Amino acid sequence: MALITSTEMFKKAQEGNYAIGAFNVNNMEIIQGIMDAACEERSPLILQVSAGARRYAKPAYLMKLVEAAMIDTGLDVVLHLDHGENFDVCKSCVDDGFSSVMIDASKLSFEENIAQTKRVVEYAHDKGVVVEAELGTLAGIEDAVSVAEKDAKFTDPDQACEFVERTGVDSLAIAIGTSHGAYKFKGEPMLDFERLEKISNLMPGFPIVLHGASSVPKAFVDLCNQYGGNIPGAQGVPEEMLAKAATMGVAKINIDTDLRLAMTSSIRKVMAENPEVFDPREYLKVGRTAIKEMVAHKMRNVLGSSGKL
Repeated sequence: MALITSTEMFKKAQEGNYAIGAFNVNNMEIIQGIMDAACEERSPLILQVSAGARRYAKPAYLMKLVEAAMIDTGLDVVLHLDHGENFDVCKSCVDDGFSSVMIDASKLSFEENIAQTKRVVEYAHDKGVVVEAELGTLAGIEDAVSVAEKDAKFTDPDQACEFVERTGVDSLAIAIGTSHGAYKFKGEPMLDFERLEKISNLMPGFPIVLHGASSVPKAFVDLCNQYGGNIPGAQGVPEEMLAKAATMGVAKINIDTDLRLAMTSSIRKVMAENPEVFDPREYLKVGRTAIKEMVAHKMRNVLGSSGKL
């Protein structure tokens, strides 16, 4: 058991036509639920942390939680920074012991994105850490990432190829129609598979990443709202589309909103139906189970990663 990079993991995934799930973590119960699912499914996985989650959990606590998860399960883990907004954040995570970091300079110009990404790549590679970058911008809101629909921009295939060559980055998040958060699509959600195919063909064997890939199950949205929530009706990316993308060069698929909805809806239900409950263990263990069930479902039915350890 060890913290590992995603290099070999992605290579096996692309050769086997499946994807690795990158699951966002915020606390102990979420980590436990994800790891328990990975053990049962015998699936490789990535634990990823946003800058906001890192501030919330505190870096020292977070590293020890991940260490404990590896000791408890015996699994190797990729610990990844999600949406690092600048060099300093990425450097801090590399220095803390993360095995993978993402520099997200996608809001900047093409040349500025290249310059910032290259700087992170040079520092991280010197420490044995792999780097993800982003080209194109996704609509939606997730932690510090907020992009209006009018400002979303799909990834240009030719630019993607140039970007990878000039930066030396290890994986690339692209924009083909997914969206961050519990986002309401106008019309039917659609992924631009033609664009994905072109990018994959221009960079054969290079790991592609999809952000904003939660499905936003209606049942969980309804359950949250039933017990006092105010989450607007939302439709995410259909799971069959994500499963198809996993066979077309997408090596990593990020999953966050689905986990939040699963955990929150289950906890709200417990609290509403059992108002006498005041022991956090009583409702957090239900949330942990909801996380485990959601992650196992994604590994089996969306990512195709079950049984790949």
